[in-house]
Amino acid sequence: MEPVTPTLPDDDVAAIDRLGAIYKELSSELSKMIIGQQRVVELLSIALFSRGHALLMGVPGLAKTLMVSSVAKTLDLSFNRIQFTPDLMPADITGTDIIQDDSAGGKRQFEFIKGPVFANIVLADEINRTSPKTQSALLEIMQENQVTIDGQTYTAPAPFMVLATQNPVETAGTYPLPEAQLDRFFMRISMGYPTHQEEMNILANHRPQRTAPRLQPVASAQDVIQMQQMLDGIRCAPAVMDYVVSIAEATRSLADVALGISPRGSIALMQAAKGAALLEGRGYVLPDDVQRMARPVLCHRMVMRTK
Repeated sequence: MEPVTPTLPDDDVAAIDRLGAIYKELSSELSKMIIGQQRVVELLSIALFSRGHALLMGVPGLAKTLMVSSVAKTLDLSFNRIQFTPDLMPADITGTDIIQDDSAGGKRQFEFIKGPVFANIVLADEINRTSPKTQSALLEIMQENQVTIDGQTYTAPAPFMVLATQNPVETAGTYPLPEAQLDRFFMRISMGYPTHQEEMNILANHRPQRTAPRLQPVASAQDVIQMQQMLDGIRCAPAVMDYVVSIAEATRSLADVALGISPRGSIALMQAAKGAALLEGRGYVLPDDVQRMARPVLCHRMVMRTK
């Protein structure tokens, strides 16, 4: 399947080159804090530029929180971390109305105090440890980038991304995310153990938090928004779209699969492939991009039959 290489306008070529430079600077800056995990950095970048949310999987101690906060710092984005616990209520994350005294009029009135979900990057730590009621409070802002409280709508800042973590080992007392909510996550990113040499480097470079190197911003929120707009212009040929649909259709006919990939999953796969092409400095998608993105985008959307 040989795609036709489109001719990009000069300003698009310059913008793609600028993105490549930002991505290299991002990777270089993150290496001051995070050793290895280059694939995770790539997938996080693709999810962010695709306006998607990600589910970050990994055992404790792999620096998931440090990874996410470091990405926010290097892109000069606001960051909030929410520790999900069984007693966490929806208002604890979205915000609530409180009564305030109006010094000018001498009257009391309600004022909305925004919750921690109003940040560019929100880390929902151990999301499966809170009740389904609180989990569902994230649905509207993840899907619509807004929260509705007492009939009033409040918009999330742009860009906006939710990164949720789950501990795949401890399941006692947890509330597994339902399929409908899992489908809201653009991709699932697995953080594995470092290699032997990477762990040696981690030990050799370990420093107390107060002496850790400071990360310098390599881009701004406006740069990220520009990259998101650029991704919309990446070309996906009909033959490549046919390849994406064929993959989705194949999952619906597998004997071991109870729930296959929906059209939302097909769209996510195409968008992720566009993001991969963008990071490679191309204005068009290759079948290889689709193959590389298939696992993180599709695995959590499929439900296997229990035997």
